[in-house]
Amino acid sequence: RMSRMSSDDEVILRHGVVCETIKNAAQDAGRAINSVTLCAVSKTFSAEAIAPVLDVGQKVFGENRVQEAEGKWPALKANYPNIELHLIGPLQTNKARSAVALFDIIQTLDRPKLAQSLAREMERVDRRIPCYIQINTGEEPQKAGILPKDADAFVRVCREAYQLEIAGLMCIPPQDEEASPHFALLADIGARNGLTGLSMGMSADYQLAIDFGATVVRVGSAIFGSRTRAA
Repeated sequence: RMSRMSSDDEVILRHGVVCETIKNAAQDAGRAINSVTLCAVSKTFSAEAIAPVLDVGQKVFGENRVQEAEGKWPALKANYPNIELHLIGPLQTNKARSAVALFDIIQTLDRPKLAQSLAREMERVDRRIPCYIQINTGEEPQKAGILPKDADAFVRVCREAYQLEIAGLMCIPPQDEEASPHFALLADIGARNGLTGLSMGMSADYQLAIDFGATVVRVGSAIFGSRTRAA
């Protein structure tokens, strides 16, 4: 018998470590251990690679692209009830229909035109999906998201004009900057808009994000290993 663990066992082990780390970080921050949701980022990984984590009871997953998710999740959702699938990548307006059909939460609402498309589609199929507004905390021109100074007005428009359920805010801090100020800024915008959901923190900094109040952390490589192809 080979003494080396199978890759499935390694994934299960790493998933367990991440769950334990989240619990400890929440406790250290004086928060309830169940106040943080692990969103396992399964983008670029096959259904076979995700299966071990599904088997140990992981329920919340994040995907970046509508088309890729459509290829693997309908069958997985049929086999594993109570999956909550989050869209965590940019959404084109013309994919709003597919996104509303497949995803349970959309974390990347970032412009009025998309709010309008999502609202129209949810109305059409009578399926209301909670959304997170993506905030471009670093004000990076190449990155999606609402600028911090426009956040309050956009939250209001989404709620009042489009009747969307805004569950919280999401951010991706600039790679070359200390993440803390970005997490603090997101928490601040959330607090003044009465939004409890904060999706922030990835494999490298999710413990720090929990310290700043993250309610959802998006962890991929720390569970599944590094991606074999460019994400």
